[in-house]
This record gives sequence, structure tokens and C-alpha cells, in this order.
Amino acid sequence: MSTQIPMPPQIAKLPVDKHGYPVPWFVAWIDGLPDFRVIGTGRIQRAVQEGRCWICGRPRNSRSLSAFVIGPMCSVNRVSAEPPSHVDCATYSALVCPFLSTPNMRRREANLPEDASEPAGVMLKRNPGVTLVWITRSWRIEHVGRGLLWFVGHPLDVLAFAEGRPATREEVTASIESGLPALREIAEAEGLDAVEALNRQVSQASELLAGYLS
Repeated sequence: MSTQIPMPPQIAKLPVDKHGYPVPWFVAWIDGLPDFRVIGTGRIQRAVQEGRCWICGRPRNSRSLSAFVIGPMCSVNRVSAEPPSHVDCATYSALVCPFLSTPNMRRREANLPEDASEPAGVMLKRNPGVTLVWITRSWRIEHVGRGLLWFVGHPLDVLAFAEGRPATREEVTASIESGLPALREIAEAEGLDAVEALNRQVSQASELLAGYLS
């Protein structure tokens, strides 16, 4: 863990794992150990009903800005499978979390709990290499299939990080382009209208991000 990145005080109160990393509030503890791949029972419901930060678990002020930690591909359809967080919690996580800050790190699939399920929406099982912190005042929640999705509103700011540092616009663009084939395949299966809609979303996302990223 980098000692150069200030830790928000609410994160400093979280328990830590054997490596000294804070364990986010949403993480499940199994046999006394945190499994960062698994969401704790009832965490999503409590985050929604009690307005809790997804990372530190403390209440969010409904009048304050909220931040969604998303991959660059999610800037295309403006969807998050996770609830919002405090801006400082989201920024710290994007900079420090090993999976988010290490492009070559892969998500382990072995020995997942039998009742573990995939999040709602279409999940691209890859490390995008770049993490966005999408800061906004608005979003809406929709029930889809097996869960909830957050459709994020227009951002007041977008921060991009890679390898524990600010990401370049070129890195963000490369991350989006590397994930597009999977989305294009889905759109093509749905027909021409879906393909055209995806093309518009990509163009809009590129234009929007260009305004925030250097």
C-alpha cells in the first residue's frame, strides 16, 4: 500500500487484511477472512435503503456529490453495478486497490462460494487497466434480471487512474477500444438499431471524456 496517498479517516476505521489493506464495507467475510470478490449479504440492500457509502459503509449526505467507481466501458452506457460512494473513498480506492491499480492483475475465479452470483448487467471479465471515478449528483436505480443497476447522471467531474496515478486520455481511449468488441457483438445480435445506438454512445462518451481528461 502506498503511504503517499492520504487515507480518508472513514477508511482508516475499516478492518484490514493480512497485507494491511483496508477491507471495504461491501466485502464478505468468509471463515474469518475477507473475500474481495464477494459482496457481503445484504450490503447492496443496506447501501440503497440507508444511503451508505459502498466503500466505507458510513452514511452519505444526500446533498453531497457521489462517486461511482467504474471502468471506462461504463462511461459508454453510463451504468454501474455498484452503489455510489463518497468522492474521497472512491478516489482512494481507485488509486490504492490492488485490482484497480494493477492492470495485469486478474480476478480469481477458483474457490468462489457456491452461492456467489454475478452482478446485474453485462459483466466483462477483464481488468480494464484504467479506473474512472464518475462524480455526479444524479442517478437512477433499475431492477434488471437478478439485481440492480445504477444509471449514472451527467458528471460534474471525471477522474481517471491507472497504476496508482492519473491516467492519460490515450490510456482511457485504449481501454474503451479493447472492450468494445464484446459490446459490439451483443449489439449486433440485437440488430441494426442497437449497433447504431452503441455507436452514438461511444461517440458521446469520447466527446465527454475529452472535456475532463488531459
